[in-house]
This record gives sequence, C-alpha cells and structure tokens, in this order.
Amino acid sequence: MAFPDTIKVLHVTPSFYPAHVYGGPIDATYQLCRHLAKQGCETRVLTTNANGRNEALQVPTDKEVLFAEGFTVRYCARRWRQSVSPMLMRLLWPYMSWADVVHLFYVYSFPTFPTLLHSRWLHKPVVWSPLGALQRWQGSSRRGAKAAWDFLWYEGVDRSRLILQVSSGKEKDETLARFPKMRARVIPNGVEIPAVVEWAGRSEKLRLLFLGRLDPIKGIENLLQACSRLSDFAWGLTIAGWGAPAYAARLRERISALGLGGRVEMAGGVLAEAKRKLFESCDVAVVPSYKESFGIVVAEALAHGVPVIAGKGTPWSGLEREKCGLWVANDPESLARAIRAIRVMPLQQMGARGRDWMQRDFSWPAISRQMLDLYRAALTEGMG
Repeated sequence: MAFPDTIKVLHVTPSFYPAHVYGGPIDATYQLCRHLAKQGCETRVLTTNANGRNEALQVPTDKEVLFAEGFTVRYCARRWRQSVSPMLMRLLWPYMSWADVVHLFYVYSFPTFPTLLHSRWLHKPVVWSPLGALQRWQGSSRRGAKAAWDFLWYEGVDRSRLILQVSSGKEKDETLARFPKMRARVIPNGVEIPAVVEWAGRSEKLRLLFLGRLDPIKGIENLLQACSRLSDFAWGLTIAGWGAPAYAARLRERISALGLGGRVEMAGGVLAEAKRKLFESCDVAVVPSYKESFGIVVAEALAHGVPVIAGKGTPWSGLEREKCGLWVANDPESLARAIRAIRVMPLQQMGARGRDWMQRDFSWPAISRQMLDLYRAALTEGMG
C-alpha cells in the first residue's frame, strides 16, 4: 500500500496540555504531538478545556490554537462532568474526515464511544491508547459500570481497523488477558532528557521524593507506613502532586497520626523549574504504586539522574537489570527494607546509569518514530 507523503493524524482526548491536574499523561501526549510534528506528521488535537471536575483551562474555544511546534489544538467547551462537550460531538465528523488515522486516548470518558462510532462510519483506522485504564487492581472503583462500558465497546468495535497502543509488556499482557480478540503494540512513553543535571549532592539525611497524582492507586499510604519504621537514620520525604482535596486531606491526617509531621512535606503540584529542582535536590525517588501501565515519573527521575525504588505493580523490573534502582513489593515492610538498602548504595553512579538508559531507549525522537511507524501500519490491511 502506498502511504501519503504526509500522514494526517487526529488525536482525540478528553483533556490536553496544560491540564496538569490529570497527571503525567497530559505532558506525555503534549510531547508526543511536539515530536510527531518534528517528524513531519501533520497533527491535530480535538479535546476539551477540562482541567479537573470544577475547573476549565483559560484557552480559546472558538478556534484552533497553533502551538509553536506546528501542531494545532481545538479546545471544546466542557459542559458537564469531566469531558462532556456537545461542541466536540459536532466537530468529530469533519475532523475525523480530514484524518488518515485517528489516535484515541483514555477509555472511561465522553469522547470514547462517539470516536469509535465515527471511525466505523467513516472507515478510519484507530490507534487507541488506554493509558492503563483497562488494567485492574484490588482497589479499582466502579467495577460494575466499567464492566458494562467495556462490554459495549468490545462487542461493538470494528476490530479489523483498531489496534491498542500500550506502554509496557505488563500492560499488554493484562489487557489482552481481559480482551483476547484485540491487537496491541507496545510503544513506551518517551521522556525529555535534560542536557545538564545540577545534582545538589548528598546531605546528612536521605532525601526521598514521591512525585505523582495523589490517588490511592499510587500506594502513598504504604510509603508513609514504611517511613514510620525508619528510626535508625536521618531521612526526609517530599510528596508532590495534585489530587482530590479529600484524599490530600486524608494523607495529611495519616502523616500526623504516624508522627511524621517534622519529616514529611506535602509540596502540592510542581511543574517545569520547580519539578527540576525537586529532582536535583533529592537522593531517591519512590514510586510505590499498586498498578501502573508505565509510570512516567520513573523515567523522569532516571532522566534527571535520580535512582528509583518502584513497586512491582509498575513495569520497571529493568531498574535492577540496569543497576539504577530497586523493584520491590509495595507493602510497608518491603519498602522500608528497600530504603534502608539503597541509602548505602552508590547513588550518583546509579543515577548516571539511569540517564544513559533513558537516552538509549526512551528519548522522545525515538518514541515518536515508533508511533509514526504504527500509524503507517494502521493504514495497511491487517495492521500486523
């Protein structure tokens, strides 16, 4: 099959940059668009102005927004819940008619079913990134509603023109175990590699960092319990990220109940320079999640030369292979043992190995080329 000189790709997503309240996937989709444009891929984004349940981005909703890298974003006014937008519904047909390939993001959001239906009517191939939503863990919410949702799309979708893009082998295995008739391709998230890292050097105490969305799936409460067991050396923990106010309050209460108020800081959400400074002033990042399809913060920490302790619910077993961190169970005792063990390891050398690994396998130019190859495959019959 002859490919067009320039592939036209429409990204359909319920939220987009700079809606940082939704965590790492927001920056990942933005970076993907930037680097696809650099690869010569004609990229448009159809999204809403959602920035959490009660907030909206201050962006134009009556015209396309041209980003400096050369891709355009059409923000549609969100009218209800997280992403319900009549404007997005009206624009789906003309935008999808323009595209060669449609790239759909997320699962349990308003754009999912309209996009899948339009793709069937317009005979458009779809690359679908569930971003881990099709995986399950012991604390998964609304299981009944999600099961009904999954039944509807799984039975109604045109599988011959759809392929899942998953970010790890772990996500692929767990997703295909639930949906065996689907096809999936593993393409990990990319990460920006800073040219220079100004590491602050070791201090008298071990400086731990949790950075990510504040949510029960992230295992933060297990990390707090682990830290409460570390009485034999000096340490400090910074918890940074956005989350539901009620859950953030619950974490503060837990910190107080465990007597950790003098050692644990809740820093709130951080971006850009503030995030860089956090990485440069910590010794170890801890990612104790119950479940992650990828875990962008692991890659970000390693790119900044920070060793990582990651829970086995994440797909980062390579931390131990590459000798840049530990991959452990996320229960409090295992996390406490891992923190004790890593504090006497050569952290600076481990961080350097992590940076090399990220540059070798996870740089955005390489990942965007893989995604462009997947779009080309989506234009062929069978999408092998």
